[in-house]
Amino acid sequence: QAQLVESGGGLVQAGGSLRLSCAASGFTFSSRAMGWFRQAPGKEREFVAAITASGSTPSYANSVKGRFTISRDNAKNTVYLQMNNLKPEDTAIYCCAADRNMYISILPSEFDYWGQGTQVTVSS
Repeated sequence: QAQLVESGGGLVQAGGSLRLSCAASGFTFSSRAMGWFRQAPGKEREFVAAITASGSTPSYANSVKGRFTISRDNAKNTVYLQMNNLKPEDTAIYCCAADRNMYISILPSEFDYWGQGTQVTVSS
């Protein structure tokens, strides 16, 4: 049974940093692209970042480009999201997800395994 478990969320002041982790199990992690999405209260879920199965190519939403970095360790079945220079508008529940294949997609419909999410709150 596939499982994704996020950790690393919390409360941070604007300008601060957090590193999210997502531990995967129950599927062949190294053969799937992975992504991070977020959802703020009253808003639609939005794409944040994704990375190919090999880890060679990342993709970012314009709103986080230059501040967030996605990476993965296939030996540890874990994907990370390093978030720097956080802003209050980054406040949301962050979820990791496993793509159906090895190439990047930004569409939630292309991801079939989802974690429960971790709360990130950025105070001004």
